[in-house]
Amino acid sequence: MFRKIKIRTYEFGLHFRDGEFQGIYRPGIHWLFDPLLRHDVDVVSQRDTWLSHLKLDIIVRAGALDGLATVIDLKDNERALVWVDGRFSRILTPGLHAFWNGIRDVRVEQFNADDVRFEHDQLKRIARSADVASKLDICDVDRYCEGVLFIDGRFTDTLKPGRYAFWKDGSDVKVVEIDLRETVIDIAGQKIMTSDKVTLRLNALVTYRVVDSRKTVSSSVDIQQALYRETQLALRAVLGSRTLDELLGDKEKVAEQVQQLVKNRAASLGLEIVSTGIRDVILPGEMKDLMNKVTEARKAAEANLIARREETAAMRSQSNTAKLLNDNPTLMRMRELEVLERIAASGNMNVVLGEKGLADRVTNLL
Repeated sequence: MFRKIKIRTYEFGLHFRDGEFQGIYRPGIHWLFDPLLRHDVDVVSQRDTWLSHLKLDIIVRAGALDGLATVIDLKDNERALVWVDGRFSRILTPGLHAFWNGIRDVRVEQFNADDVRFEHDQLKRIARSADVASKLDICDVDRYCEGVLFIDGRFTDTLKPGRYAFWKDGSDVKVVEIDLRETVIDIAGQKIMTSDKVTLRLNALVTYRVVDSRKTVSSSVDIQQALYRETQLALRAVLGSRTLDELLGDKEKVAEQVQQLVKNRAASLGLEIVSTGIRDVILPGEMKDLMNKVTEARKAAEANLIARREETAAMRSQSNTAKLLNDNPTLMRMRELEVLERIAASGNMNVVLGEKGLADRVTNLL
């Protein structure tokens, strides 16, 4: 008929009669008269910081926890962080919560979840907890990047590199990460006809960087594809107004004109064009042969012209020398002596006589 209830120093007993809460048994020995087995005592430990019970609301309304435990009643738009003995413990969601006083040092921070973005100076420590993933959306924006924040489909802010957190079960949050470093797009070979009806293939490069991440995210589904197509159209427009010789003669100027045409469109996409360049100009096979022949003929003409110039210069020099020798007999005699000196040094001299009078002249010369 009597039941002995022993409550240890770190425990409390929750007394129920026919399911109705009657009170709390403090540490000690208690005797309970229960011949009809209508009484129940749930023994709970204060070593477990949190008081978890299916009938917690009834216990709280009875006021039995006053002075023994701290009660927190969170509304739908409220959340709380719990620190136990200076260490992060958990995040509390809407509902009734109670924790014991005295055994552990418990600190609770409450937040309004209507402010979707959660900011805390200990966010890194909080994010390491396994329990946090179900309560917070954790987002990392890498270095060299920028995050574009949308809440419920509306642009809210741009985020610098770092870690960010947002309350779950509130608003629809999306962070789009944009790389701010320079990016190169390879414009693959496309067939283009010049103004002189030559069809060729052209490979080009476009270097760009993002300067307005909000525009970049909002203006196009695929920003690289949009810039790619715009550059293709600009190349067609520029090359269509030029001949092949003009293209091959000044590719840098063509690249500058393409960059100017793409620049305005890129600005509307939140981009800045750093540079453009023409990498390869690919001609059809028959055009290559023709260009080779033209080049060969041009080089041959240049070589012939150079040879003629050298011959002319040599003849002009000889004419000047003859005039000088004719006007100066002494210089002529010195020239003759130089010739005889070279002949004597060789050791052999063969004289072939033909014309009458030539022998006399040679003899006089010697």
